[in-house]
Amino acid sequence: MSTISPTLHSRATGALYGLALGDALGMPTQMLSRPRITARYGPVLTGFHAAAPDHPLAAGMPAGAITDDTEQALLLAQLLLDGEGTVDAAELARRLVAWEDDMRARGSLDLLGPSTKRAVELVLAGTPVDEVGRYGTTNGAAMRIAPVGIAVPSGDPVALVDRVVEASRLTHNTGVALAGAAAVAAAVSAGLDGASVPEAVEAAVGAARLGAGRGHWVAAADVAERIVWATGLVRGLSTADVCERVYALVGTSLATQESVPAAFAVLTASQNDPWQAVLLAASVGGDCDTIAAVAGAIGGACHGVEAFPADARATLDRVNKLDLDATATALLALRGRP
Repeated sequence: MSTISPTLHSRATGALYGLALGDALGMPTQMLSRPRITARYGPVLTGFHAAAPDHPLAAGMPAGAITDDTEQALLLAQLLLDGEGTVDAAELARRLVAWEDDMRARGSLDLLGPSTKRAVELVLAGTPVDEVGRYGTTNGAAMRIAPVGIAVPSGDPVALVDRVVEASRLTHNTGVALAGAAAVAAAVSAGLDGASVPEAVEAAVGAARLGAGRGHWVAAADVAERIVWATGLVRGLSTADVCERVYALVGTSLATQESVPAAFAVLTASQNDPWQAVLLAASVGGDCDTIAAVAGAIGGACHGVEAFPADARATLDRVNKLDLDATATALLALRGRP
């Protein structure tokens, strides 16, 4: 890997490409068990695959196609740009509904997650915004929060968490979900400011502790402590053993306290190679497209877009018709604004 330090723009673009690459790699393996993945694709994926005809969510999707993780992150990015750095909760609800309608029209079964769907329905029915997300504990806020990490610098963690809460409280206004989203945003933002992966993990732990005190309390394991534990759990293991350990002990469900620490674990195991990290993450089973998207966003922020293979990025652009470079440029224009 090159020893040349990536530019700020490369790191921002890397965060978005890392997110989308991880999402696309995990598209055919999401919601499958680890044994089923290894039987079909081997111990660790080596690249993109089309979804199998019998896939529960993605049947018929071509190799390299993104899912809800990238699409909702880009939806949030556009909302940030339209609001000049702020997120209007009611508008977020309307856009999420429109997005789901479009996904359904395309024949997709990969629709709004349980926490987001419940909150959107409630706010559109007139329930106050501060109340609709009080039961949102799943990882939907964490999976789409990377644009906030690009748009907000890491120097003031409290201000960063404030922006995470603003972007997430509609659907995930609980301590556990906000801790997970804060961890991801802080790690991405730290990466843009030049942090290594271990330094980004440290920033994530601090932000998760701040986020845990926001929103409504729910009974759940502490995200910050589970990130510390999960990243220590995988050190020194082979790539296949990392997947097995994360699948068996950390957990790969939609629960924030499982999938977010799982993402930090696989990233730590391949901290010098974000492409290897997203391949690992997409191989762990469960909600592995989200796990890979989170790991890729942070890895890309720390290493820059050039750390991902050019042919993989070209495939992603061709299959999905994305312009992630332009989105990164626009989000960087917000960075540092009061």
